[in-house]
Amino acid sequence: MTMRAAVCARAGGPEVLEIREVPVPAVRDGWSLVRVHAAGLNRSELRTRQGHSPTVRFPRVLGIECVGVVAESTDPAVPEGTTVAAVMGEMGRAYDGGYAEYALLPNATLMPIATTLPWDVLGALPETYLTAQGALDALGIEKGGRLLIRGGTSSVGMAAAAIAAGYGVETAVTTRQAGKADALTADHVLVDDGGSLREIWPDGPEYVLDLIGARTAVDSLRLVRRGGTVCVAGSLSGWLIQDFEPIAMIPSGTRLTAFHSETMQGRADVLQRIVGEVERGVYRPNVDRVFELDEIVAAHRYMEGDQATGKLVVTLRHE
Repeated sequence: MTMRAAVCARAGGPEVLEIREVPVPAVRDGWSLVRVHAAGLNRSELRTRQGHSPTVRFPRVLGIECVGVVAESTDPAVPEGTTVAAVMGEMGRAYDGGYAEYALLPNATLMPIATTLPWDVLGALPETYLTAQGALDALGIEKGGRLLIRGGTSSVGMAAAAIAAGYGVETAVTTRQAGKADALTADHVLVDDGGSLREIWPDGPEYVLDLIGARTAVDSLRLVRRGGTVCVAGSLSGWLIQDFEPIAMIPSGTRLTAFHSETMQGRADVLQRIVGEVERGVYRPNVDRVFELDEIVAAHRYMEGDQATGKLVVTLRHE
């Protein structure tokens, strides 16, 4: 059997993603075959495609998440026909990921889900909402606190704002593009144009969720209220903070933490709760655009151009 896959042939621009006919992976012990119906797009895939992930070897099928149906199982707890989501666990990096009609995935990454959501909506949830939930958990937010989300127009930023609202947290979100401000739902929307982000809270918020990362992390440590917490959970501006001096740059008593995706790997219970909240209309996933697999190059160009407000999803059609 063969399948269609978007193969990243080498490091480079969006054009290095090639639609190819390749063999369907053979099932082996501890791994199950998933028929992919949708895959969320993520900026980490963009950076991998650009060559910024030194451990990744090409050619590689990218995609750190997907949703679909188990086609062939080696795990009795997740039999054939089960609707599943899979995310993280080096998917799309150490082994081929979700940009394909089928994905061979470690059983530990599979999360059985009961849902009536359409594939494009379900495909927008795993990485985005699990990251948002995990980052808020890392922050230790409490009711009555104040939360600043930097990178508010990202899919994780919008998800975090929705989840935080349910906690009774006063939330402010930032965007560098004033034209995107109307799409944001929070108590306060701030245009990050180089001016002060303390206009709302002069003494700073108790929590900062920094999804921009390398470029803004040090500034976030200055913004947060003394004794507050900054969680870096995104890398929209890259992986490394140049010339970082912890003693000089972390104010005394202020906490700096991070969200690591491993903490949410396989957490079907958390994802099932999130799916339920979406089905009840409590959370409203912000899907910016849906592409088909044949449009993967255009999808990466769109993502690289920072045009999206919310999540991008690729859907796969099966004959």
